[in-house]
Amino acid sequence: MPQDKVDLLKTASSDKWNRIGTHRRAGLLVPLFSAYSKNTTGIGDLDDLKLLMDFCEKADLSIIQLLPMNEIGATFCPYDAVSSFALEPSYVSLNSMPESRDKAIRARIEKIKKMLPAGAGYVDYAIKEEKRQVLWDIFENGLAAGKPAEFNKFIRANKYWLDDFALYKVLKSAHQGKPWYDWNEGYAYRDADALSQFEEKHKKDILFQKWVQWVLCGQFSAAKKYAASRKILIKGDLPILISRDSADVWAHPEYFKLDFAAGAPPDMYCSKGQRWGMPTYDWDRIADDKFKYLKEKLKYAGNFYDILRVDHVVGLFRIWSIPYTDPLENEGLKGTFDPPDENVWGDHGRAILSVMIKSSDMLLCAEDLGMIPRACPETLKELGIPGNEVERWVKDWQTKHDFLAPKEYREISVAMLSTHDTTNWAAWWENEAGTVDEALFIRKCGERGIDFGRVKELLFDAKRSRHGRLRWQDIVATKEIYAGILGKREEELADFLDMYLNTYKEKEKLWGQFKIRGPMREECDAEIMKAALKVTLMSRSIFSIELFIDYLYLAGAFKGDMYRERINRPGTIARTNWSMTMPMPVEELLKDEICGEIKAMVAASGRAVN
Repeated sequence: MPQDKVDLLKTASSDKWNRIGTHRRAGLLVPLFSAYSKNTTGIGDLDDLKLLMDFCEKADLSIIQLLPMNEIGATFCPYDAVSSFALEPSYVSLNSMPESRDKAIRARIEKIKKMLPAGAGYVDYAIKEEKRQVLWDIFENGLAAGKPAEFNKFIRANKYWLDDFALYKVLKSAHQGKPWYDWNEGYAYRDADALSQFEEKHKKDILFQKWVQWVLCGQFSAAKKYAASRKILIKGDLPILISRDSADVWAHPEYFKLDFAAGAPPDMYCSKGQRWGMPTYDWDRIADDKFKYLKEKLKYAGNFYDILRVDHVVGLFRIWSIPYTDPLENEGLKGTFDPPDENVWGDHGRAILSVMIKSSDMLLCAEDLGMIPRACPETLKELGIPGNEVERWVKDWQTKHDFLAPKEYREISVAMLSTHDTTNWAAWWENEAGTVDEALFIRKCGERGIDFGRVKELLFDAKRSRHGRLRWQDIVATKEIYAGILGKREEELADFLDMYLNTYKEKEKLWGQFKIRGPMREECDAEIMKAALKVTLMSRSIFSIELFIDYLYLAGAFKGDMYRERINRPGTIARTNWSMTMPMPVEELLKDEICGEIKAMVAASGRAVN
């Protein structure tokens, strides 16, 4: 049944809701690195963000959601950034800089575009160094006569983080890219004399780093004004954690528990848990400093965003903390929750989120997926912070083992078909819906003394199973038949039964919501995709924000196996992660009839605001 209606204007976030309104909205999630235009230099940039806003305006989508825009490290993962403040230099638009009209600079930009063409399927992050070299030449020529007043103002306004970040970047370069904890000891542990001497020798390099951030801030701020003129809200993303090798940790080690690494506890999908490697926060020390570090992060983000997604919000309530010296092969096995006392989790998360609400004009949204303590959703509802509702997981998992109807979604939530960490919806429908994970099932069989080789063909259809997913045989029609094939009593099979009850005939259950004539179809098509989108658009959720892949599927823009089309595969490091580009430039997208189709669906759902 639906939750009781919540008066958003009576929550702690009331001033935010007053500002943006409490009407239902639709939006688009697209990483900036995925977008490109005919003028793009290697990677989607802040000029391309304006073009995406033109698309949103034409399709009546009033929210554009980005992945973290912070400067990335060697893995190019936006959730493992080297700063909670600094923006990624790759996103600078060289074309919009006045200096790009210089013949020599223009020639270099055109050369880079040919060498690293945008829209080649995946981003080549060699573009970062190519852009840096061009920016250096512009910087040298443009600042010969002194710093402009606006630049000086930017430096003063962002002194809290900018000085440390610029120094960190130059020190890291001087140490051949090594992490700060492998630097010369005087630099690593911030000896005042050593740092002062280094700064004196590298004034120009340090100033360059600040100048690049000034340029990025100006371009991003201009994009936000452009969005506001079209009544489009920008939703940013705040990673809960920061890389161990980051300017934040180097500058403020007191705010972090460096003897620990964050991760996730063992569960039915990952027997050893996960070890992410980033240090956990020392919230007591941060609180003793009146949360200045957290407040400053929000202050700077407020220059660019109207709404802010809080990544892994449950980590603010309690986080899985693993001793840093524990062998890597143990992954998350030796971790414990921090704080350890479950009775304080609710107050812990509420206190931090309350500080965040009071410290910013941005509306907070929360990524609250996975196994979460009861205090988390209760607190989000109380504070007026939307959580996430991903269609494939919005179920009654315990009793009916069926999908919730759109009217049963949480009102204070963001509804969606897919996330940046999942398969797109078409790939899920064709390859994962109605299946179980093969590796998980094999592991469970081993733990229970069940011969997987014996039961595999009896339970699963080999011809229809792929990508490590096992699809049920139709003959396994009851849990009694299932238990009989496994050769165990039902009371011995609680976890096995859970897998079965929540996946057997899963596609047929969701098909019932689509109201499409004729028998269920295994392969996705535009009609099925529209029906899936209608579920989230028609839901009670105040926001419905879809991954660009799911919307662009309607344009017939993708060819071949949709399983390949994804932003990230969690737990892996690969060139294909965090680098997928759109199948067409944004200019072509603007001309496509998809704009009208999306606009019609948004209007029918009552989410049009323009």
